[in-house]
Amino acid sequence: MASCPDTLGEFPCWGLLPRKETGVLNLLSKNPSYDGRGTVIAIFDSGVDPGAPGLQVTTEGKVKVIDRIDGSGAGDVDTSTVVQAADGVITGLSGRKLKIPESWVNPSGKYHIGVKGAYCLYPQRLKERITKERKDKKWDPIHKELLAEAQRKVQQALETSKNGASNTNGNISLLEKLGKEDAEARVTQLNTLEKKYKDLGPAHDCVVYHDGEVWRACIDTSEKGELESGIHIGEYRLTHEWAPLTAVDRYNVSINVHNDGNVLEIVGMCSSHGTHVASIAAANFPDNPERNGIAPGAQIISITIGDNRLNSMETGTALARAMIRVMENPHYSIDVINISYGEHAHWSDSGRLGELAHEVVNKYGISWVASAGNHGPALATVGVPPDIHSDSIIGVGAYVSPDMMMAEYAMVEKLPGCAYTWSSRGPTADGARGVTVCAPGGAITSVPNFLLRVNQLMNGTSMASPHTAGCVSLAVSALKQRSVIYSPYSIRRALQHTAQALDLDIFAQGHGLIQVERAVDHLLQHSGGVEDKVRFAVECGGGGAGGERRKGIHLRNWKADKPIDTSVIVEPIILNDSEADPNEKLSFCMEFVMTCDASWVKAPTCLQMSYTVRSFQVTIDPRGLERGRVYFTSVRAYDSSNVEKGCMFEVPITVVVPYVDLINGYQYTCPPEVFRAGHIRHHFLHVPLEATWGVVTLRASHGEKSQRITLHAVQLKPRSSVKTLEYYKVVNLESQESSVHVLSVRGGYTLELCLARWWSSLVDGQVELSVQFHSLRPVQEEVTLLCSEGVQRVDVRSGLRTEELAPQAVLKHHTQVVSPSESRVEVLGGTRDTVPGSRPIYQLVLSYPLSISKAAEVTPRCALLSDVLYESAYESQLWMLYDHNKQLMGSGDAYSNKYSLKLEKGDYIIRLHVRHERPDLLEKLTDLPLTVLTKLPQEVKLDVYTSFNAAVTNGKKFQPTSITHGTTQPIYLAAPSLSDKTLKGLGLTPGQCLLGTLSFAKDEQVRKADQYPLRVVVTEVPNKKRSSGSSSSGGGSGGCNNSGGSSSEEKKETKNYSDYLEALRDLQTAWITKLDSEGGEQLHKEVTTAHPDHLAAQLARLQSLDTTAASATAQGRAAVVAAAAKIVAAVDIAPLLAFYGTKNDTRPEAPKIKTQMDKQRNILLEALSRQGSALCADLLALAPLEETPEAFQQVDTIATDIMKFVEPSDSKVNGFFVSYYRVRGLDGLAARLISRQCEEKWTRDNEAKLTEAYTRLGWMHISALMATTHSLRFPPGYAPF
Repeated sequence: MASCPDTLGEFPCWGLLPRKETGVLNLLSKNPSYDGRGTVIAIFDSGVDPGAPGLQVTTEGKVKVIDRIDGSGAGDVDTSTVVQAADGVITGLSGRKLKIPESWVNPSGKYHIGVKGAYCLYPQRLKERITKERKDKKWDPIHKELLAEAQRKVQQALETSKNGASNTNGNISLLEKLGKEDAEARVTQLNTLEKKYKDLGPAHDCVVYHDGEVWRACIDTSEKGELESGIHIGEYRLTHEWAPLTAVDRYNVSINVHNDGNVLEIVGMCSSHGTHVASIAAANFPDNPERNGIAPGAQIISITIGDNRLNSMETGTALARAMIRVMENPHYSIDVINISYGEHAHWSDSGRLGELAHEVVNKYGISWVASAGNHGPALATVGVPPDIHSDSIIGVGAYVSPDMMMAEYAMVEKLPGCAYTWSSRGPTADGARGVTVCAPGGAITSVPNFLLRVNQLMNGTSMASPHTAGCVSLAVSALKQRSVIYSPYSIRRALQHTAQALDLDIFAQGHGLIQVERAVDHLLQHSGGVEDKVRFAVECGGGGAGGERRKGIHLRNWKADKPIDTSVIVEPIILNDSEADPNEKLSFCMEFVMTCDASWVKAPTCLQMSYTVRSFQVTIDPRGLERGRVYFTSVRAYDSSNVEKGCMFEVPITVVVPYVDLINGYQYTCPPEVFRAGHIRHHFLHVPLEATWGVVTLRASHGEKSQRITLHAVQLKPRSSVKTLEYYKVVNLESQESSVHVLSVRGGYTLELCLARWWSSLVDGQVELSVQFHSLRPVQEEVTLLCSEGVQRVDVRSGLRTEELAPQAVLKHHTQVVSPSESRVEVLGGTRDTVPGSRPIYQLVLSYPLSISKAAEVTPRCALLSDVLYESAYESQLWMLYDHNKQLMGSGDAYSNKYSLKLEKGDYIIRLHVRHERPDLLEKLTDLPLTVLTKLPQEVKLDVYTSFNAAVTNGKKFQPTSITHGTTQPIYLAAPSLSDKTLKGLGLTPGQCLLGTLSFAKDEQVRKADQYPLRVVVTEVPNKKRSSGSSSSGGGSGGCNNSGGSSSEEKKETKNYSDYLEALRDLQTAWITKLDSEGGEQLHKEVTTAHPDHLAAQLARLQSLDTTAASATAQGRAAVVAAAAKIVAAVDIAPLLAFYGTKNDTRPEAPKIKTQMDKQRNILLEALSRQGSALCADLLALAPLEETPEAFQQVDTIATDIMKFVEPSDSKVNGFFVSYYRVRGLDGLAARLISRQCEEKWTRDNEAKLTEAYTRLGWMHISALMATTHSLRFPPGYAPF
């Protein structure tokens, strides 16, 4: 037996969830009671699992997670249907009988019922696991066995056929043929079902009632109506009850009830993210404190802001509800908010959600900590919420320490601590730091039970933010215990002043690595100042376009060739200013000394301030600064009476000094530079005004190993997200290897080219960089082509150098604008939708009908509200698309490009809701149009010509050509032909558009990077009928622009009296089916007496006889058979067969003859079909011993006669063949026909027939799956928003 080596070291548990680096361990070792006790942290995230390790109790034994809320609405169940039990049983909305347990106490006797699909609650990873497990257990074993048996039967049928076992009797021959087809159909059906397997998941009945003290809910997870074995829990805030949905999924849920029992809120998790975040902030392991979170004594409320319908994307609704809940709560007070979510906004100075966030911090005094984002390493990549118009949110970057590298990442050697490569960097576009502090951005800690693991490594600023929130909780805990007055502002200033400045990029670390022990000492030492509850709002003007007010000075899109003066306004604002004590405002007076350590900035050195606005001027002189670099400094103001308090406010200043003088006006090169682990190099270039794309070449000039290099290129366009003009790529470069990248650029804006070596790289490397700018620029940024004009000229200019022009115009999408068929504004109200101060939220609900002519991929888009969330003037938007059965097919929000749905042919409804506090703003949107983008099945390329005449005459197309620097080349785009096979089936109507792109370069990489929007507007559509003299010229002008009708009206045809009598006959015939039985019979006699050979009248009478009620009785079926027999006898089948057996009919009257023959054939087929269906019903009603060969012979004959004209799948006869196949025991063929009917339109009736067919086949696993998911395909109503 091998012995253990003596040199094994101790496992560094302290590095799994780092606390030493930020002073947490030192603080708690000296002051154990400062562990967060007495504080509550709100986790705005994907939901927290109260069953995860470490999230049960605090260090004082109190409940850790004191409330769980799903703000998104994804877990809501409509329970507005109220029932009472009869004999202890109620009927659920799934159709199941639900037995009420005797132990339940329900004084009112009323039960609110609803139904919810489990998969609507599950996060994606859990859904995938459960789907696989259900398929492996309940589907695959049975299905594979059935398929093998079906294949054996096909083989037997083939062998029988080969051996010549067929009888000469016609009927037997038919049956053998059908028997073989039936065996093949079973195999085909089973293979199709396997291929199209889709499990909608369990449908759980939900029962809500009030037990006299609290609302309680039961979720029937038995799927059998056995409520005793389901989940039975009370409202979480009052009972702290939670339970796994099932023993298999381990998905812990709790409930809340709203609107007097009419809405059940099932609270789960849309991902594992929130639990990991909460564990970092406040996990408590009584038996293993080394694994504790930052503030183990703190309590948590979990508010889910991620929407499961949107793959955990946050929504405005969820964010608003989260903020409403923490603003003013009678049950508990929130001390700290952590949000490890965020997006990139186009602007930060306005927006409904920003206004609410401003209230949370500046009115209700809650400290708010937010992750900076994982969008680095380029500058200005901080997301929202840190980049929001409230300047009081603490933005956190991600840092990795040497201990973390060893314990979490198992690296073979320690490297110096650094910022993670991907951590977002400041400043914000409006000049704020963006990153306030940095904190450890990785941890191995608890995750939800549904992952079936105890912990997991996650990294990101999402992990750094709760670390900081935990530190704030420690500070607040200490301040509360010492009865020290504090505010979000004093805490933030203390964190900034005491942070440890690192030898790192200032934009990644902010003020430095958070040091909570120092911060607590600072707060305790310097409390009681007049500024404790005061924030200093800094606004800088003059530096931005249009004189916008900004939170700092950020000069970037300029040439940096002259000094610039910027005005600065500073205003002291006390917490909850509108309700603050006037005496506090009167007593506020401070004298500041100000300093700046940059020689290129001039600012005043002192400022006296009372409770009013003060302004001063800052001068920035970039002359003499090295070009191609970024510079940061700040003007800092200190209390002259106590400088040790630290900076009271600052004016952050970021100045980019770009390279302007490029080689030849378009080229830049940088010599080889050494890149060590985490090394980042920013290059700033002033892009030539004419440039449209750039080619970046990276070359590894040294190193034996592959180098992992991140290339991140960014241009900041005013009032646009950082993602608007961005390129990001991680490449692995071998020694002496080059990598070429093409990126779109916009002239006149500064381009940042950021190169970064991955933070964990162990070997140094050398990389050189070169950039070349190019230009092929259209005069207009977006090209619109009207079909009625036929040809559109586009002028293309080469502004930098000689370029090869090879234009390509491609259409990719079809758009249709849909108007709402219904709209209503309604008040939501209730505790979760009312802002404190009796300010209810309203919602606008719009319904849009959508018809899809053939399978397609569609993207609904609300243009007015698209691509904005935090910065939107409205609170939120969400669309939900349903099929004709009200089954939810998919959802989407503001970022429409993320959400596309593949839909089958059919009719759909899109429901859109928009929320706001002001109903008048919603009323303005009641006619809001919705754009639906449909992806073309195949891209359509437009013809491009060198001249107008060539386009008109379909002449020579444009060939690649070189155009010299400074010259302009016109090109001519021809409108597409709407008769094109791709466009023909779209059902285009005037006003609709085709969208695509226009590119000009020959290189394929450049085409993908440098594209311009192309819009083709349909003005008219081709006529189906043209006069003999019309013609199309081809090319551009002949495709879309078609004349709308003949030059003169056709002369009306003169009618005679016989035409009148014929029309009267047809009118009477049409009324036969509309009258009651007696009236219809009388009218039928009148018509047939006058027109004995009029088959349509006979058919109408047959239709009136063949009703559902009549077919249920033998007498009724006999009447149908008799009526049908008359019609069949009246039709001479031989001429019909002769006509349809003729390939070409050259007679002049051939079209008229065909119409007459088609009419006769259709009448015959309907009569045969109805007659056969009635006879089959007779056979099915008989006991086996009562059946006669003659009866079977009769239906066989009808089937044979019908198949002489059409296939069994024909819609006119498939109903009969379903019955016929059932009579003959050919259930495989019957199932195939019914499944085709379902493909055309899935209805309750068709599904019932299909389920019955599968049951007869013995495919019980399929019929069981359909039965258990029936209520999800046919829900009682639309899902709640």
